[in-house]
Amino acid sequence: MEKNRKIKNLEELAILLSALRAEGKKVVLCHGVFDLLHIGHIRHFEQAKRLGDTLVVTVTPDRYVNKGPHHPAFPENLRAESLAALDCVEYVAINSWPTAEETIKLLKPHIYAKGPDYRDAGKDHTGKITDEEAAVKSVGGDIAFTADITFSSSSLINKYLPVFPQEVTNYLATFSEKYPAEDVLKYLENARALKVLVVGETIIDEYQYCETIGMSAKEPVLAARHLSTDRFAGGILAVGNHVANFCDRVGLLTFLGTEDSQENFIRQHVGSKVEKIFLYKENSPTIMKRRFVESYPLTKLFEVYVINDEELGQTENRAFCQKLTDILPQYNVVIVADYGHGMMTKEAINVICNGARFLAVNTQANAGNRGFNTIYKYQRADFVSIAENEIRLEFRNRKGDLKDMVETLSQKIGCSRVIVTRGNRGCLSYDKEEGFFEIPAFTQHVVDRVGAGDALLSLTTLCAAQQAPMEITGFIGNVVGAEAVLTISNKTPIERVSLFKHIVSLLK
Repeated sequence: MEKNRKIKNLEELAILLSALRAEGKKVVLCHGVFDLLHIGHIRHFEQAKRLGDTLVVTVTPDRYVNKGPHHPAFPENLRAESLAALDCVEYVAINSWPTAEETIKLLKPHIYAKGPDYRDAGKDHTGKITDEEAAVKSVGGDIAFTADITFSSSSLINKYLPVFPQEVTNYLATFSEKYPAEDVLKYLENARALKVLVVGETIIDEYQYCETIGMSAKEPVLAARHLSTDRFAGGILAVGNHVANFCDRVGLLTFLGTEDSQENFIRQHVGSKVEKIFLYKENSPTIMKRRFVESYPLTKLFEVYVINDEELGQTENRAFCQKLTDILPQYNVVIVADYGHGMMTKEAINVICNGARFLAVNTQANAGNRGFNTIYKYQRADFVSIAENEIRLEFRNRKGDLKDMVETLSQKIGCSRVIVTRGNRGCLSYDKEEGFFEIPAFTQHVVDRVGAGDALLSLTTLCAAQQAPMEITGFIGNVVGAEAVLTISNKTPIERVSLFKHIVSLLK
């Protein structure tokens, strides 16, 4: 059979397989990404073919390959064509869904064949092998595992088709020898048991997408045509959503405005696992940062803050401090994302510093607070995540030794662990006992930087709270950053399965 005739869409394939089953033929299905076809795949397919009469292979489409931003190395059509070139494969189709369960139910194979790596379901961090087994049993089939030599497409691609600069490739090779993937992932797995309270300002990030049409004829003003509007749950809401994908108990304490509170939108866009504790600031809107964006390319033109950034009133401040006093004992980790818009008062900071068992802090410099929102407001922290420009602003030192600044910061607030984010230079990770680690960026493409720091703070805190080695903490932070910059603002939180696969892929 010519290879092009082997490639079918799923609907065609379902009809063909139904006819084969009616003839008494035994159908075997294999499913995967198959990014780089190798001898391990070929032997897997040959063994799978011996389990039945007709071997079908379905391929994960490009849009659902979640092994990191540099995958797939080969597009879905080429992957399908490579598979169709094998004599043992009768039919190939590109899947329509992220996972195989719906495909199994549609194609109804007698045997669903997986490689030996999947025999131990406990080692499958995605949990999908259990779901796939249930799907094949629901259509009267069975799951089978082949047994032969195994290779990794990701490992071969990393070794022979590297997508990173040489220094990053070298770093990953050294890091993976020191820390196997299982040693890294266990800190994300074990984060489930943490009870995390996130505290900080709610921010609605609104994007007004435009198309510039030129200068006004009467004034030196740029004119643009409005195309569409989108809003995202930002600020501490984003932190809560990130953490909730990895922890079983998450509380969120924040202020909304009494005017234009956006509460319905917020409740709809914060995960159901997050316990929402809302207080209200009088005569204030819920903070909105409205960005006007040239839609193609995605370029921000300017932004408008809808905000009352005065400090809380006495009554509001007392209520805030009392709520903190009441709930802090319920949590073993507290994350403060301080955007410097008036919520984190001196009194509230004192309550948190005195009452939090493990305290992680980020104080952000932005257009509304530049130079005023200092990390030194916090007399104590266990972990600090801070951008390089923010720590340099703190020390009023643009060119000095960054490591000296980190050590001084650590000593001054008694913080033994610090991460300094450095944009395209990755991060500087510090532990008082372990010393410094310079970890390169794993980012190849940037869609939007908004929210990347919040994502990094969220996940690195979960590692730091478990006393993970600081190099592992920084490594995970940079992987999270690479994923976060691929989405507009805080459109989607960091997903557990995607992050696990990304880490495994880098370390193969």
